[in-house]
Amino acid sequence: MARRILWINPIGLNSFDAPIKEIFEQEKMADTAIDVVSLNRGPQHLEYHYYEMLIMLDTLHLIKQAEKDGYDAAVIGCFYDPGLRESREITERMVVTAPAEACLHIATTLGDSFSVIVGRQKWVPAMKENVFKYGFEKKLASFKPVDLGVHDFHRDEKETERRLKSAAREAVEHDKAEVIILGCTMQFGFYRELQDHVGVPVIDAILAPLKYAEFLVELKQKFGWLHSKKYGFETPPDTEIREWGLSGQYNLGKLWE
Repeated sequence: MARRILWINPIGLNSFDAPIKEIFEQEKMADTAIDVVSLNRGPQHLEYHYYEMLIMLDTLHLIKQAEKDGYDAAVIGCFYDPGLRESREITERMVVTAPAEACLHIATTLGDSFSVIVGRQKWVPAMKENVFKYGFEKKLASFKPVDLGVHDFHRDEKETERRLKSAAREAVEHDKAEVIILGCTMQFGFYRELQDHVGVPVIDAILAPLKYAEFLVELKQKFGWLHSKKYGFETPPDTEIREWGLSGQYNLGKLWE
């Protein structure tokens, strides 16, 4: 069955939409239709927790609208996985995933231990928190910062590749990682060279969630397996949304109708 997926770059900058979309068109399943969008406002990266909070409302409401528009899945395209739990709470028919979750599940299937290559040490605490939250702390070999910000990865790609190779090699040889995860969606385009260089699987942070979303949609379509709405992902009651006037207060329009 065909599937529609929405990839959201949760930043107020669309310059990465086209190159990411081009990669997806090459790697998606033949019957997958995928759209790549960014937010209409907001910070241009999420390296700070404050920025992450600023994009949360627009991201969640874009996901709610995507479900109303008939998408089968949405991917929140940041390795912090911002708003993943909240998105699953407000959707009822649509799969939602994000890079860290997808990469970690795939990596721990392919090897007994993994290392995550990140841009800056600043990112590590939040990403480590996700590793623990998803239950993979015992398989974590290391985080390897390469001292590059989000917008630095594609400014000098030869230098980026050199740093990534050095970090990956150290992770495998010193930290005994069996799988490498590229811990930022802006590290797209480097995984093949790294994989050849270190001889272990290198998980790309945009391809993994794309394939994970396709897989989850297939599970939904074939077997009816979808995010549980008991307890953790229970949807807020419409009665409260209406009685409290939240749609008007937050300019939600008809999202909750």
